[in-house]
Amino acid sequence: MINFNCNSLLCPVCGQALAQNGGSLICPQNHTYDIARQGYVNLLPVQQKHSLSPGDTPEMLTARRNFLNEGHYSRICGDVVNALGAIPGGVSSIADVGCGEGYYTAEFLRQFPAARIIGADISKAAVRMAASRTHQISWITATASHLPIEEGSMDGVTAMFSLFCEEEFARVLRSGGRVIEITAGTNHLIELKRVIYDEVFEQHKRPKPTQGFLREVSCELKSFRMTLDGKQLHDLLLMTPHTLRVKPENRERLEAMASLQLTAEYFIRVMEKWIVA
Repeated sequence: MINFNCNSLLCPVCGQALAQNGGSLICPQNHTYDIARQGYVNLLPVQQKHSLSPGDTPEMLTARRNFLNEGHYSRICGDVVNALGAIPGGVSSIADVGCGEGYYTAEFLRQFPAARIIGADISKAAVRMAASRTHQISWITATASHLPIEEGSMDGVTAMFSLFCEEEFARVLRSGGRVIEITAGTNHLIELKRVIYDEVFEQHKRPKPTQGFLREVSCELKSFRMTLDGKQLHDLLLMTPHTLRVKPENRERLEAMASLQLTAEYFIRVMEKWIVA
């Protein structure tokens, strides 16, 4: 039987604390959530789903795992680890929201082995895949807008190229806790876009302004260059939403390329929950 750490987790139906009973998590109202044999728990009620199988497909997730495991985004991960380590008062609890197949979440555990870490994603396929990395992380299926996590229980929340829900993130953070958000910059993968699209429209990307639940501590634009071979380009395209929009002839043009040098450009933004005196 898997020993599932349900500390800080709440029933998504009634909002009461969950406790493990055998192979399930149960709340005082007897709402029951089975621990899957892979080591995750589905805490996404039907009424919070926007489709039958929300989130990324298994094919997209496999491509993302292949790509990230090769270390192409290790600099991005390192920046987030440094930001987590700089949280005032230390970091003993982290929620990685939109964790996907778990690459970043597992690295957070390696860097903060004593921390209580929750990996949440709306895709059941994602958390199933993520759970194969380690059972030391509490992997849950949940939506970013309704996190089944106790109020004020997290030191840090991370959002890696994923949905940013300011009010909900602030709710689960302790006073002085921080959100570390990664979003794509204007020139992120611009060379790839020039291959797969007939026309690339000019954009000026910026993280959206905060609404008062968090205060912005810093926002820095960073970039680096990487050269990918044909297989890596295939995985990169498949792991992004671009794969759903590219024309067949442009996909073939990309797949015919032996290599391509790309720009990775991203904002790392740190936001803090207002400290209550």
